[in-house]
Amino acid sequence: MPVILHVDGTYPTFGDNTFIAPNATIVGDVVMGNDCSIWFNTVIRGDVNSIRMGNKVNVQDGAVVHCTYKKTKTIVGNNVSIGHNAIIHGCTIHDNVLIGMGAIIMDNVEIGSHTIIAAGAVVLEGTQIPEGTIWAGVPAKRVKTIDQSQIHGEIDRIANNYIRYADWFRDQVAEEK
Repeated sequence: MPVILHVDGTYPTFGDNTFIAPNATIVGDVVMGNDCSIWFNTVIRGDVNSIRMGNKVNVQDGAVVHCTYKKTKTIVGNNVSIGHNAIIHGCTIHDNVLIGMGAIIMDNVEIGSHTIIAAGAVVLEGTQIPEGTIWAGVPAKRVKTIDQSQIHGEIDRIANNYIRYADWFRDQVAEEK
């Protein structure tokens, strides 16, 4: 069973058709939309500030989503994929974004829609990433403008795949309850 805990009486809330892996941890002021999936060993800590996620967000294995006490909230839009072992901290991620595996997104970063953050990228505190771009490196820099084929071929494809992957496990988790 996942660890789902309140903080000072505030429990996480989940939209319809949400999959939460049995060993995920979600605590405090966390609100998720519909069709989200939270994968194995993921930690989402809304203990020191709020975390808001839109519809069709997948947070992949080992990722951490957190914020800073009384300073930064974390806001994630719709149709967002957060790759394995990524760290998302006190930032805003708009709709239709792919965060690559192992990427680190620091406080007060704002990532525009239709954007890809490459695997292993480190987006430094306060960086403003315009929509429709690809960023990579340490520290992350703009490498190019995204084209329409990447929006549909990468961002949409991965988000849609994770809805299907969640279906593979949903019935098994329900049977264990």
